[in-house]
Amino acid sequence: MNVNQGIVYTLYNECQDCYKCVRRCPVKSIRIQEGHACVLSDKCIACGRCVAPCPSHAKRVRNDLESVKQLIASGKRVYVSLAPSWRAAFACTSRQMIATLKKLGFTGVSETALGAQQVSIETARLLNQKEKGLMISSACPVIVKYIRLYKQELAEYIAPVASPALTHAKLLKNTFGDDIAIVFIGPCIAKKEESDTHKDLIDYALTFEELKIWLKETDTAIASGDCLEEEFVPTFAHEGALYPMDGGMNETIKKIGVNEKVHLYQVCSLESFDLAVDAFAKENLKNPVFIEALACMGGCMHGPCITTDQADVNNVSRVLRHVKYREHIPTMPEVVVSQDYPPLAVEQKTYSMDEIQEALHRIGKYLPEDELNCAGCGYQTCRDMAKALLNGDAEPSMCVSYMRKLATKKANAMLKSIPSAMVVLDKDLHILEANEAFIRMFTGEEQNVYLADSQKLVGMPMLLFFRADKVFSSVLSSGHSAHKENFKFKDKFYDLHVFPIEQNVSIGVTIADMTGANRSREIVAQKAKEVIDKNISTVQQIACLLGEHMVQTETILNTIASEYNEDSE
Repeated sequence: MNVNQGIVYTLYNECQDCYKCVRRCPVKSIRIQEGHACVLSDKCIACGRCVAPCPSHAKRVRNDLESVKQLIASGKRVYVSLAPSWRAAFACTSRQMIATLKKLGFTGVSETALGAQQVSIETARLLNQKEKGLMISSACPVIVKYIRLYKQELAEYIAPVASPALTHAKLLKNTFGDDIAIVFIGPCIAKKEESDTHKDLIDYALTFEELKIWLKETDTAIASGDCLEEEFVPTFAHEGALYPMDGGMNETIKKIGVNEKVHLYQVCSLESFDLAVDAFAKENLKNPVFIEALACMGGCMHGPCITTDQADVNNVSRVLRHVKYREHIPTMPEVVVSQDYPPLAVEQKTYSMDEIQEALHRIGKYLPEDELNCAGCGYQTCRDMAKALLNGDAEPSMCVSYMRKLATKKANAMLKSIPSAMVVLDKDLHILEANEAFIRMFTGEEQNVYLADSQKLVGMPMLLFFRADKVFSSVLSSGHSAHKENFKFKDKFYDLHVFPIEQNVSIGVTIADMTGANRSREIVAQKAKEVIDKNISTVQQIACLLGEHMVQTETILNTIASEYNEDSE
């Protein structure tokens, strides 16, 4: 069962309620229902942070392979827009990569970096026109979605230019005709959403991981040899190949040339972006400031769907080695795709302090010191967790400290209600915990002291109260339970159960006083013996009488028989 299958979704039956995805999600677009995580598509920014860390692989990315295969089978001319970070995912030459993709049925392969070059030229032109103020790059769809949903006050500062992938798609359609189909292939999950909302330019977006699956399914090996006849169309890219690296876009803008008053700034990761724009005030900017913002730490080279056995320094070196700089870069773009980025409607609920306090009470937080802010639930603070409870996105069971306290209360209630003595011992057979029945049975004159404060028993050797050291040590080391009936200690008999809690660490012991029951059994046995003895005596008397009677009868019969025989003769 797939829950709320958007671009990123959950395999319901595989989800193991570890809340790791909640911890990793920067915008908390995860709802926990009955211990299982559900991705909230309308709040998700498709960063992919929840996918790779999922220990049970329950988080999945929508697979568009079949749709692309059908597109190719339709007979349409299908071109690939190949992200420049492909060199970090595939160890082959550009010609070999082109030949491999053509084996799968693509008409031609082009570099997305061509679109990046057009975006850089247009961005530089816009920056040179600004007197002052902020501009944020539109190249990363995750950053764009994040701003439009969660930093809406910054939406007006996003560069009014479509991303390199969309610009490249427009360039390809201008070159090869509007009737062609275009499939983007790269490391980014969010490109799928970009293709969903711009079907006029990009038909589908595949990740590098999907491409590897496709090659494996069709048993298609990476092409070998020189493949001299293969070339990127309509031409190969130049400085646009820098885009997947941290600061790559700014480097291309510098190559194009901007006014000295323009300040170029770069951030990689949503956290860094938040720090950069925190408490932003436009009136304080006296110069044009451009932020190249990428959601992934280290840039697109570290996208969520890119895996490689090569060290990062090797990947960066491979990309840089193939960058071909132009001596003269046009100051006007060949293709421009204008794009506005208005804020997206998202429901941001606010709650009163009374409502938050009520939610905190549901997870056992009554005092300020109860709010541990341990982040074990996935939320940074207990109050964030309380708001998630009010939103219906979280469950009380997510709070580790609350569940521990609840379990302790239940255990204490059970211990108190058990009529038998119950005690927990550590590896040195010292008391960790004991119930009231144990205190009453074994602490003697100091019973009232320990009843008033059972914690005074903690750390005391068990041998001071009850000796069964061999049994305890055996269970502790073996990890197997033991049961001893009529275990004698100080002239009393006990029913002794010893069970492991954690092998070589702790054991639990229940002790039931069977002395009274044994005495009752002895009385019953004595009465039974008396009855049996009496019955035996009676039987013996009857047998004796029967024996005498039989002897007399036998004598008479023998006499009669003898006399009868004599008369007959």
